[in-house]
Amino acid sequence: MKKIVTLALASVLSIAMLTGCATKENGTTTTNATEGTNAESPTQSNEDEASSTTTTETTVTDAKGNKVTVPADVKKAVVMDYGILDSIQALEIDVEVAIPSGETPSFLSDFSDSTTIGSIKEPDLEAIFDFEPDVIFISGRQESFYDQLSEIAPTIYVSIDSAKYMEDFKNNTNIVASIFNKETEADEAIKAIEAKVEAAKAVSAKTDDKALIILTNDGSMSAYGAGSRFGIIHDLLGVKAADDTIEVSTHGQEVSYEYISQVNPDILFVVDRTVIAGGTNLAATTLDNELVNETSAATNNKIISLDPDLWYLSGGGLTSVSEMIDEVVAAIQ
Repeated sequence: MKKIVTLALASVLSIAMLTGCATKENGTTTTNATEGTNAESPTQSNEDEASSTTTTETTVTDAKGNKVTVPADVKKAVVMDYGILDSIQALEIDVEVAIPSGETPSFLSDFSDSTTIGSIKEPDLEAIFDFEPDVIFISGRQESFYDQLSEIAPTIYVSIDSAKYMEDFKNNTNIVASIFNKETEADEAIKAIEAKVEAAKAVSAKTDDKALIILTNDGSMSAYGAGSRFGIIHDLLGVKAADDTIEVSTHGQEVSYEYISQVNPDILFVVDRTVIAGGTNLAATTLDNELVNETSAATNNKIISLDPDLWYLSGGGLTSVSEMIDEVVAAIQ
C-alpha cells in the first residue's frame, strides 16, 4: 500500500513540474506557472494559467536581416537614429533614452536633457555600457560599431532604402511598435501617412511643374534626384524631375549656378545643411545669385526651403515623414 501511495505522489509531482515549464511560441518566449490548482474546477484552473502567462522577450528582424531578441519590458534604450526617436515620441512610448550629443531636431526637444552617449558618428562605448541599455537602435552613421554595440546589448540596425522608402519606413516603425507593444497605434499612424501619400500623388499628377532638389553646405551645392536620400519627392510623391540624369550619391552631385540655370526648374527644393552643421553661408546667401534669380523657380516664388531637421537629421520617423509630405504638397499646389 505504501508503495502505491509513493508512486501516485511521484506522478503528481511530475505533472506539476511539466505545468511550470517554459514554453516557446512564434519566436517569443513565454513562461507559464500555476499555483493552487483546484481539481474540481478545471475552468478556473485554465483561467489562472492564462492570466499568469507572461512574455519574457520579443524577437525582431532588423535591416541587416539579423534576428534580434530583446527583453519584453524595455526600460532603457540607446537611440542613435533620430527617425526612431521620432517614432518613440509619436507613439508616446514610456522609456528612458540615451541619445547622441549635438544638435537634436527641434521637434524632439523633449529629449534634450537625455543622457548623451557620444556623437552621432562616434558612439561612446563606455558611456553606453554604463547606461546599461536593454536595447540599442543604430543606423548608417554608426554601422561600423554594430558588432561592438551588440556585445553591450541587443542592437537593432535600421535603414531606409530610397528605392523602397515606404516599405522600410513601415518595417522600422513596426519594429519599434512590437518591442513596446504599440502595434495598434503604429498601424493607425502608418495608414494615415499612406493616405497622405496618395493625396500627394493626386496633387502632383495635376501639375507639369518640374522640380530640382539642392543641398547647400556653407557655400557649396549638391543636387539630388530620383533614388537619392531626398528622392521621395520624385519616387514616392510623384513630383516630376527637372533633371532625370542626376547621379545617385550619398553626398549628391556637385553642381554650379550655371547648372541650375540650364536645368531651370519650376520648383527648387533646398535643404540647408549649414543650419545643422554650422558655417557662415546659409542657403539664402548661397543662392542669392543672378543666374539662380532668373530661373522659373525664382520668378514664380518657388524656391522652397525644406526643414533640415526633418529632411537631413530625422527622416524616416512618424512625425518627420508626415511633415515632409506636407511641405512638398504645400509647394506643388
